[in-house]
Amino acid sequence: MRKLQILGTGCPKCRQLEANAREALAGAAGDWAVEKVSDLTAIMEMGVMMTPALAIDGEVKATGKVLSPEAIRALLG
Repeated sequence: MRKLQILGTGCPKCRQLEANAREALAGAAGDWAVEKVSDLTAIMEMGVMMTPALAIDGEVKATGKVLSPEAIRALLG
C-alpha cells in the first residue's frame, strides 16, 4: 500500500490540500492510504518549514501551497 501524507496543523489550506488529495486519489490506480501529519516535530523532521505540504511514500513533493487535484495526480506516478 502506498501512502500519501498531508503535513499541516489543520489550517484551512491544509484541509483544502487534503480534500484535493482525496479527490486525486479517487481515480488513481493502486491502493493508497491518506495520513494526516499534524505533529510539528514530525513535520520538521521531514524537512518541512512551510505548510501545507504533501509527501508521497515519505518523500516531500510540495511545501507551502495547495496543489490542485490534477497536480497531485501528476505526482502520483
